[in-house]
Amino acid sequence: MDAAAAIYYYFLLGMRHWEMLTCLQMDGITMSLSTFRRRLNMLGLFRRKAQSDLLELALFLQQQLDRYGILHGYRFMHLQCIQAGLIVSQSTVRCVMKILDPEGVQMRLRQHLRRRQYQNPGPNFLWHVDGYDKLKPYGICINGAVDGFSRMVIWLHAYSTNSNPRVIAGYFIDEAENRGGTHSRIRTDLGTENCVMGQMQVFLRSTHDDEFSERCYITGSSNHNQRIEQWWGFLRTHHAQYWINTFQDLKHQDHFSGDFLDKNLIQFTCLEIIERELQEVTHLWNCHRIRRIRNAVSPSRRPVVMYIIPQLFGTTDYLKTVLPQQIQICREECIP
Repeated sequence: MDAAAAIYYYFLLGMRHWEMLTCLQMDGITMSLSTFRRRLNMLGLFRRKAQSDLLELALFLQQQLDRYGILHGYRFMHLQCIQAGLIVSQSTVRCVMKILDPEGVQMRLRQHLRRRQYQNPGPNFLWHVDGYDKLKPYGICINGAVDGFSRMVIWLHAYSTNSNPRVIAGYFIDEAENRGGTHSRIRTDLGTENCVMGQMQVFLRSTHDDEFSERCYITGSSNHNQRIEQWWGFLRTHHAQYWINTFQDLKHQDHFSGDFLDKNLIQFTCLEIIERELQEVTHLWNCHRIRRIRNAVSPSRRPVVMYIIPQLFGTTDYLKTVLPQQIQICREECIP
């Protein structure tokens, strides 16, 4: 990827200038801040100049509000605008949303969330894996994994099942292959759907001799799987509630009885849409800036920045390399 393409890519992620410069340096592209700003001007990439047409912004926001975007606050909606190529300020998005969705704005103002403290030394030290069952009564099963340090979503997928251990293992091996290694440790609940993934984690870590190589797979009750349980709350308020309401409306109108045929019809018509939207939500979350919380132990930046540049936060990447032959052996036990 050349410099122009890289700058354009990081710009659309909504990063600040210093974050983009750091990422470019990681890609082997070094330039000064003044040169970087000139390149932005040459590429026509602005944050404040040449603001997008207000009508175009209103139409885009209305499209999002007609979907699961109705669950988003103005900060996430602003990031969506940036990623869609719109040039607009947060204050403008906030004002337009007050006009288009005044009831939703008031509802979000009244919400409060108390978080427990959590400690994790660095990216890829501990992944939290769990299934999300709120859409399961309608035939849609979601499974995800979150990096404990950066809060970056590693995978998030919708499928017809999240109880088949070979399917969950497939998600795990896909990410291990993409990253060229596995995390130091993994935490799941006690469900049987995680057993194959746990065995694969032990197998992949068998060639390592660090202190966690023999304690690389942790199981326990869901309330101890804090990071992913917390993230499910975000998914509920920013995406899943839209589909829960939609399917409940079908049920109340006697268009859904919960039998095998009805679930298969929902899978046929909605599964690909939900999977695509989950990738949008994942991208949005990974690129958003986590607000600083008083007395919090974990850093508060963009998950993608904390994940790929841990040196900025005084730590290192805990990814453990694995052999391609190990990945291939595990792949044979997965359902693609």
